[in-house]
Amino acid sequence: MEKVEQQSGNKIGKWLKQSISARMLMIGALILVLLIPLSYVKDLIRERKYRQKEVINEINQKWGGEVLLYGPMLKVPYKTYSVKKIYNSTTKTHQEEIVSKVNYAYFFPKELDIKTTVNPQPKKRGIYETAVYGSEIYLNGSFTKPDFSEVDVKEQDILWEKSRLIIETSNLKGVSSLVEIQFNKNKYAFESKYDGGNSNSGKVYEHDVDTYRYVNLHKLESKSIKKTDLPVEKDVDFGLTMNVNGSKQIRFIPIGKETNVNITSNWKTANFLGGYLPYNPDKINDNGFDAKWKVLDINRPFPQQSFKGIPNLKSYAFGVNFMIPVDQYQKSERTTKYGFLVIGLTFLVFFLIQTMSKILIHPFQYLMIGIALVMFYTLLISISEHSNFLNAYLIASTAVVVLISLYSKSILKILKFPLFIGTSLTILYTFIFVIIQLESYALLVGSVGLFVILASVMYASRKIDWQNG
Repeated sequence: MEKVEQQSGNKIGKWLKQSISARMLMIGALILVLLIPLSYVKDLIRERKYRQKEVINEINQKWGGEVLLYGPMLKVPYKTYSVKKIYNSTTKTHQEEIVSKVNYAYFFPKELDIKTTVNPQPKKRGIYETAVYGSEIYLNGSFTKPDFSEVDVKEQDILWEKSRLIIETSNLKGVSSLVEIQFNKNKYAFESKYDGGNSNSGKVYEHDVDTYRYVNLHKLESKSIKKTDLPVEKDVDFGLTMNVNGSKQIRFIPIGKETNVNITSNWKTANFLGGYLPYNPDKINDNGFDAKWKVLDINRPFPQQSFKGIPNLKSYAFGVNFMIPVDQYQKSERTTKYGFLVIGLTFLVFFLIQTMSKILIHPFQYLMIGIALVMFYTLLISISEHSNFLNAYLIASTAVVVLISLYSKSILKILKFPLFIGTSLTILYTFIFVIIQLESYALLVGSVGLFVILASVMYASRKIDWQNG
């Protein structure tokens, strides 16, 4: 019985050694097995990426979030009248009564000029880094007489003496100075009006997009404006200075009939965002950037007044992003997508060498090579957290190429085979690195590269006798 089992085992071992089909099945099974640790590596990258976001958000939250400024707006109350029917039970008749209701109209400036100086600085916690900043924002401009023709309101029904100024901002925590506006001849201080931190979450215009829906605006409202300071007889100028600490980005909403924005900073990696871009060609220089925008009312699809509450215009904001570009996790994640290709092609090289040279390679040896290929990704992500992606890629790929080349020398004995394997792996890792760096031509270069690899494999395997496999 034992002899029968031994003979059966010997037959299976002999079949695995001599059969090309058996080796192919074995290599295919090993590749599928190695996809399991490769998936764990992808989970590790996502976990580290999520941890990075947690730390950055915590730093930003303590310092102050992004600055989105909306205002100033002139809030003017007015009366409207309606007829209400009241039933009289004594006379059993309906009587009409005129009822008044106070509504609010919101008017945007005729001119709005915003000048901002931003001084970013990196903040680091452990291995993670983000950018925070201090900013000085100066707003000035003018209001013209509010136009009530849209709602047909009589002059005596406009409650001028109860008019107020409103500013909305996403970052009250970062405000580091008193907020006062010089409006005509007098100064008016702003006070925070708590409304759940969601004063401008209603969707008024269809152009609002999901990208901005999580940015809550908090309301600052002034005391009542003296009628002598209001733009009733003539245009009225205003001026306001705000010092705000923030992070991530700074944006403004172009509510002026003509809005001019100028943002200057010593930050050298400016990323301009929003639907409007700076118009000056010399915006970026060796010392930072000096960006200028000009937006006219005809350039945006909303009017200069609203009679239905403060409109949600967050999707029309524009400005500058100060986030430190950290893309090692994204690049590492993209690299792992080629893990199946790297393992498959490396095993294919060993398979062709084994088949053509009749050298026996044990499944365990294939497994060790595969694990070494998977280790490349853990080395890459761990080193890239402490260095740049290029250095991490060079160190990880060099370590894996040298390790597999030396290991294959003990398996294949002949020196030319380990040299060929080392050269092939070097070309393969270089090819993948080039693809990751490219954006527009990644698909083209990848397709051409794979075609060349396929042609090389077809050429190398042309003399193999597949009939005896």
